[in-house]
Amino acid sequence: MRTAVITAAGEVELRRIPVPDVGDSEVLVRIAACGICTMEANLYAGRMTVYPAAAGHEISGWVERVGATAAGLEDMPAVGSLVTLDGLPRCGACRACRRGQSAICVALQGRVREADGAIAMGAGLADHIVLPASRVWSVGDTDPAVAAMGEPLACVVHSLRRGGFRAGDRVTVIGAGYMGHLHLAVARELGARGVAAVERDEERRTAVAGFADAAVRPEDVAQLPAADVVFVTIASAECIAAALAAVADGGTIVLFGGAPDGPPAELPGYEVHRRQLTVTGSFSHEPDDWRTAAELLRRGSLAPRLESLVTARYGLDEVEKALKQASETPVYRVVVTP
Repeated sequence: MRTAVITAAGEVELRRIPVPDVGDSEVLVRIAACGICTMEANLYAGRMTVYPAAAGHEISGWVERVGATAAGLEDMPAVGSLVTLDGLPRCGACRACRRGQSAICVALQGRVREADGAIAMGAGLADHIVLPASRVWSVGDTDPAVAAMGEPLACVVHSLRRGGFRAGDRVTVIGAGYMGHLHLAVARELGARGVAAVERDEERRTAVAGFADAAVRPEDVAQLPAADVVFVTIASAECIAAALAAVADGGTIVLFGGAPDGPPAELPGYEVHRRQLTVTGSFSHEPDDWRTAAELLRRGSLAPRLESLVTARYGLDEVEKALKQASETPVYRVVVTP
């Protein structure tokens, strides 16, 4: 099988390794699509230096083989089924995992792959993948590029859960990039009373306007109804200030977007205290989030919206072009389809 490995900034190899064996509780999947996330773009651009990296963690594919134990389980996807995959393992033993907070597991990724010594960080930019049956989710009949959005959808479901979102809430999303679009779409699908976007870039503001009740610049946040939950999808002081202006008294701000080298942001303690605001973070996803994300894909109602977020598609033999576009130009999602 072929597998793409990012070996250094601006360098990627298409290697050949054996198709992995399938254990009793595992599933072999022929990969149909893999989205290129910020992590892969940062690896290729040299902004993240973990090499050699077998990357790609937004994955869909068709089941080719099911291990003997897994095959007897109720609701196990059948051979030939289109599935979305949770490509990031959890150790199950660290403090976070033991507390039921596997989203912040200390070993979410970074295991060395025996076949070629690459560091497995999803390993979805390939022809095949083997995963535990617990991380394989059936999605019904949909575009494989949409099915590959199961992972970011699970991240958004986790974000809504962290924010205490309930049907009937008003939601404002700061930032109208890819994850901002997904927050708006999922909140609407799960019963938000209203959804609004805050975005400085005029082109993105225009693009999201048809999917939100309102889309405004940060300085115009006062025009929006106060939100029960505000999701901040961009790491900046300006965005956190906009969130504080957008949230209702007693509401919640979820810091979803972040970067280790991001600018510091001021959080006014007295305002948080006096207005009884909740400020929390959201990172990655947990198994319960995947149940909801897979069901959202099975319903199909989000499919047209999600398809519109596919900026470009490339074959696996064009993976370098895909990584270059994702790391150097404004995109929503670039998808590799082996």
